[in-house]
Amino acid sequence: MGNFTLMALPYEMDALEPVISKRTLEFHHGKHLAAYVNNLNGLLEGSGMEEASLEEIVCKSSGGIQNNAGQILNHELYFGQFCGKPSKSEPTGSLADAIAKTFGSFDAFKEDFQKKGATLFGSGWVWLSADRAGGLFITQETNAANPVQKGLTPLLTFDVWEHAYYLDYQNRRPDHLAALWSIVNWEEIELRFGKARM
Repeated sequence: MGNFTLMALPYEMDALEPVISKRTLEFHHGKHLAAYVNNLNGLLEGSGMEEASLEEIVCKSSGGIQNNAGQILNHELYFGQFCGKPSKSEPTGSLADAIAKTFGSFDAFKEDFQKKGATLFGSGWVWLSADRAGGLFITQETNAANPVQKGLTPLLTFDVWEHAYYLDYQNRRPDHLAALWSIVNWEEIELRFGKARM
């Protein structure tokens, strides 16, 4: 058996309302993510990856092990990037400069990011990631894929699996994506960007 545990949320279950409801979080975190953790722990025995980190498992495994590890990594980054009352509505410092350099402006970045999230067919994730030189990339990743598999450091992600939004938004994925900006903890994203260049 593996020894991965369900992450604790860095906020109360109702802290993200009305953008993400308490009911959605109870299912998304308490049921979906918990199942991925239990599944991975059950699959790791005898795999040779019992002592590997989550990132190592995602990059070096396949099949059910990779799918469950990928979903754990994705969800930990996703849930860890929000807060109920963000201290700022957009990034500052070096991350803001990199976004402006790459996309032209913060608004242009948001538009591109939302479009890629809305147009991803089926289930998956839209990501902002960085390389070690500080270059930024928006990618669409299907199912449980993660940018670490491409040698990138994931910074920000919006989950476009239906279980992430269906209770609150039904089939209105674009509305869900547009609402998420108001709960992004840009201080956390800036910390991730700093680590990407170390």
